[in-house]
Amino acid sequence: MNIQLQLTIVLIVIIAMVILVLMVRKKSLELRYTLVWFVMGVGVLILGIFPGLMFRLSELMGIADPVNMLFFIGFCFSLAIIFTLTMAMSRASKKIKDLAQAIALLETHENQRPERNSESEFE
Repeated sequence: MNIQLQLTIVLIVIIAMVILVLMVRKKSLELRYTLVWFVMGVGVLILGIFPGLMFRLSELMGIADPVNMLFFIGFCFSLAIIFTLTMAMSRASKKIKDLAQAIALLETHENQRPERNSESEFE
């Protein structure tokens, strides 16, 4: 990997991480969801700075080609993102169901309350 490609990768990752920080500060992205992206960014940053590390990792895991190792890492990262989003969606779905049930109970309670005439209160 030539130095120009390494610098491009490092620059893109740093810009992406700055954008993530700005999004968290503006509260358009929650911190707990950005942690996975930060871990990925740090990993890509390390592999961009030390490209020989990918060769060593692929040899250690018994993967013949470092490009295949890169695809494997990407696949594992995708699974982590999918799992994180599935957990968040499950929590949100449960909260929505609980809120809908609470609203239904409140509406039922309001409908069962006898209506009082405002004139009768003053008599």
